Amino acid sequence: MQHLVQRFVEQRLSRRGFTQKLGAMGLSLAAAQSILEPLKASEEAGKGLAVPGSKAVRGTGGELVMAQAKAAGAEYLFTNPGSFEVGFFDAQPSSGIPLIMGLHEGIVIAMADGYHRMSLKPAFVNIHVIAGTAQATGQLYNASRDGSAMVITAGMLDNEVWSDESQLAPRPGFDQKEVARQFTKISWEAREPRSLPLMLRRAYKVAATEPGGPVYLAMANYALEAKNVEAQILPAERFLLRSRVRPESAAVEQAAKWLVEAKRPMLVVGDEVWKSGAQGELVSFAEKFGVPVTATQQGYRNFPSRHPMNLGAFNLSSEYVKGGVDLILMVGSRDFGSRTVPSSPEAPDARIVRIGIDSGSMGRNYPTDLALVADVREALKDLRAAMEGMLAKQRLAEFGKARAEQVRGLSAKMRSDREAEGRKNFGRSRMHPDELGHILARTLDRNAVIVPETHSAMAHYDFFNFGFREDEPWMVGYTSNGLGWGTGAANGVKLAAPDRQVVSCIGDGAVMYGASAFWTQARYGIPVLNVVWNNQNYQTVRLGFHRYGGKMAAAGQYAGMYLGDPDIDYVKLAESQGVKGEKAATPAELEAALKRGMATTRDGNPYLVEVAIARIGGGAESTWHEGFKLSQRMKAGPRA
Repeated sequence: MQHLVQRFVEQRLSRRGFTQKLGAMGLSLAAAQSILEPLKASEEAGKGLAVPGSKAVRGTGGELVMAQAKAAGAEYLFTNPGSFEVGFFDAQPSSGIPLIMGLHEGIVIAMADGYHRMSLKPAFVNIHVIAGTAQATGQLYNASRDGSAMVITAGMLDNEVWSDESQLAPRPGFDQKEVARQFTKISWEAREPRSLPLMLRRAYKVAATEPGGPVYLAMANYALEAKNVEAQILPAERFLLRSRVRPESAAVEQAAKWLVEAKRPMLVVGDEVWKSGAQGELVSFAEKFGVPVTATQQGYRNFPSRHPMNLGAFNLSSEYVKGGVDLILMVGSRDFGSRTVPSSPEAPDARIVRIGIDSGSMGRNYPTDLALVADVREALKDLRAAMEGMLAKQRLAEFGKARAEQVRGLSAKMRSDREAEGRKNFGRSRMHPDELGHILARTLDRNAVIVPETHSAMAHYDFFNFGFREDEPWMVGYTSNGLGWGTGAANGVKLAAPDRQVVSCIGDGAVMYGASAFWTQARYGIPVLNVVWNNQNYQTVRLGFHRYGGKMAAAGQYAGMYLGDPDIDYVKLAESQGVKGEKAATPAELEAALKRGMATTRDGNPYLVEVAIARIGGGAESTWHEGFKLSQRMKAGPRA
């Protein structure tokens, strides 16, 4: 659908053609019209035609942008300001949109990303011209991979007006939008002051249309500074799309038939489940038909972590899969495959059926037997109804019971084994991350929101009973693993959920990519509880080095991995930016520190707890690091 919307707003597809293509996707005429009307309204406003609900605004280009952002529902402006956006920032104080500043563009994007992931609303961002845009791209990669809806605006010095070379403008022969293009759904440049509200509306529409994603709009400085400009401003309901796409009925019937016939089906879920609000439907479906649930590449926990039908991460060597899976239903999840794609599918004899709105991610690595291109929640509803219609009443009552009983046994054993394995690691002289995870799970609020950036430690959250209801703990994570996301993202999550405890669990290596996010917490009173997992190591990378089995592993010397000498004091680092904290090295110290931190955040202030934990896995004992010291070379005198 995103491609259809883009073609329509760029006037490369007629209204009739747009409606016809929506019909070919399975939408009714009424549903197609409900999508078309807001698009038509936005286009008419762009042409200067009167639109019901709109209002004419006269002011600078920057004032028009801020007025349209406010009308679009922007709650915050996430930004790092620059002088060439003066027309934009001159309008911000009177706009009614609070400014949340990060001290680096990467932190700005991470905050906006976290805000979206928690609220599921498009985030509004402004970053600096070409250099600031380039600095944002590391975190923009994270947002783009997970489809985070955000409208990213930036100032622009136009290199095609007079000279093609100036400071902080694109290099000669290039343009600014290309910098962000591969990490966005679409990138634009705007030079006409009257078009700024229209372009911003288009950005919101494309960012919010499923599958969501970042959109980039560069605005010429002279357009933002232009005075006495008039344009129409539209409320959000006149241009944002809100329809849920239902699957084609024939595809639903075929999928239902295969599921009824399957002896050993399996669900593989991903983050479209969460984004569509389908968690309840998914639980009901799995319970009703006795189908086990696994997951792959998820940032949220889309299925309750301790539900008896939960078999954890998809694993080719699991007992259930080895028993001969004959149907895999991918529910809002990415295709199998990562850096390398095996020569055959994970379950070569299984039919693969996919449900989701993002058809572009389906069948990228493996063939698809059937696709239900639709909103996940609506598709699960229709699929359940179709299966119930196919099963006689007596058979429906017994359907899947034997399979469910087996799955419950496997699930219970999996959890019991993991609990026993974890407890073996308790009580060590330097705290094992399993014990840290266990203490967090039993100490934090029962509905705490965990924002993790501890790549080698994700298994240590197994002690949490993650769910999706308001009284259960949630996880809001990411799948792309570009460092520097966590602290900024936790700020955004807290801004979106001020009434819930938000805990940033972050590795020591990741902290240093975005440590100035602590300043933002203090400046704006964002009471995040920060827990730094300090093992003085880039552990994920070291484990990769060790698995390679080369010279580093043989010598126990891992290049660039040890983060001691000098040791970083994360408490002092946070305190220098206005965030108080303390260190903990034992379970008793940790529990007490967490309780003090929780009390502090309830009073409206952020807090940091630095926890000394053990390194684990191959090469864990190594503290070797390069011995080069420039100071020693200087003392030795000039080289011959």
